Amino acid sequence: MATTTKVLARAAAATSSTTLYTVPSATTTVVTNIVVTNSAATAATFTLTLNSVDIFTTSAIAANSTAMFDLKQVMATTQIIAGFASATTVKFHISGVEIA
Repeated sequence: MATTTKVLARAAAATSSTTLYTVPSATTTVVTNIVVTNSAATAATFTLTLNSVDIFTTSAIAANSTAMFDLKQVMATTQIIAGFASATTVKFHISGVEIA
């Protein structure tokens, strides 16, 4: 059983729901950290889901700020992380561990 720590997603947010990461076949993933940044001079909102379950729904992020979240969420093969924001100045960085 191989365990690999990796960046699961690093992307600018779209303004409609977009898949950021899909758990590969024959793999279990543990999401460990989520960092959300907003590089705009105005506040924004973001939404993130893990396998269609909202973990952040239209959550506010202040102008020129960063929000960091530590969690331990297990995801099975083919499950997805999806997200979007009110502005493309919002960026997601999601880290975790893949177990194959």
